[in-house]
Amino acid sequence: MNRIKNILIKNSMIITLLVVFLLFNIFTGGRMVYPQNLSNLLLQNAYVFVMACGMLLCILTGGNIDLSVGSTVCLVGAIVTRLLNSNVNEYLVIIIALIVGALIGTWNGIWIGKIHVPSFVCTLASMFFLRGLARAILESKTIAIANERFLNIFASYINIPGIDDGKIKYSAILFGIVIAIILLINTYIKQSSRAKKGYDVKPLATEMFNTSLVAAFILYYCIKLANHRGIPTMVLWVMAVVIIYHFITSKSVFGRYFYAVGGNEKAAKLSGIDSDKVYFTAYLSMSVLAALAAMLIVARIGSVNGDTGNAFEMDAIGACFIGGASAYGGRGDVKGIIVGAMLLGTINQGMSIIGMDSNWQLVVKGLILLTAVVFDVLSKRENNS
Repeated sequence: MNRIKNILIKNSMIITLLVVFLLFNIFTGGRMVYPQNLSNLLLQNAYVFVMACGMLLCILTGGNIDLSVGSTVCLVGAIVTRLLNSNVNEYLVIIIALIVGALIGTWNGIWIGKIHVPSFVCTLASMFFLRGLARAILESKTIAIANERFLNIFASYINIPGIDDGKIKYSAILFGIVIAIILLINTYIKQSSRAKKGYDVKPLATEMFNTSLVAAFILYYCIKLANHRGIPTMVLWVMAVVIIYHFITSKSVFGRYFYAVGGNEKAAKLSGIDSDKVYFTAYLSMSVLAALAAMLIVARIGSVNGDTGNAFEMDAIGACFIGGASAYGGRGDVKGIIVGAMLLGTINQGMSIIGMDSNWQLVVKGLILLTAVVFDVLSKRENNS
């Protein structure tokens, strides 16, 4: 009984995601699984996946957050739009955008990591400052982007001549098959290696079965995308960020420093970890990812205004907490925040399809976030008792 309970708790968000998706699919008459809606689910939440990876590092350091990322998106979007419309080369614009993000992250990182200004106060001040600066650059206007090459870098679809000439984009199916095979091979190698080293591992058949379920879901998703317009290039950007941050947090030594600082900062310092450097890196990373998210958003929408990025920080924070990151820091992973982002995206899309008032959508999202944090607090209290 305890084993079943532990399995349910460990996979509670995945189970919740599946249940919520199925319920919305029923309420919408099956429209949730339309190829176009499944494609939009990825595109509309690409910025959440990207920014949640950076927010995770901030939260790991002790439940800290960055409230300025939505304003960073607006400022970077404003600069990108102005530069593109001034005929600056799109690749140079991308580099400039990332540099601007790095400068903002350096600003926050110095105040928080070096001078030890509370992160809430520092990033709140940055939120107002950056938003005002962005609106000044935009002159309170909505400005469209006319550079097609820039739009294609972030908001086009993969189209391979000879394979994707027809209605069905077979490259998407091939993409799904390749990802599924890589997942299965990786699981087999990982389990075999751990078993040879004498580690206590789950049966290989069980792990392969679990991975097969994930692989089957990915393949199904790719088949649906093949029936729309294929794989969006935006997905490749998201995958790159997710893979890099998964490696950092789970495989690298420096990535473990974030967990150590969040778990017990004093003990981390005594063990030789430079906590100031950890804080600085977390906020630098967050702002760079916010700059990338800005380009994804601007390319998808095709324009920017003074309200671009509004409340994006809440989506990134919500994805982390819903995905299992602890409000106290020291716990959470990239796989969890992907589930959290998917759950938020599913709820947003489902409520939009059924025509729920936008005000009530905010009520539902707030209740879900509160539930996730309460679950974290209660589970930690139970573990400590």
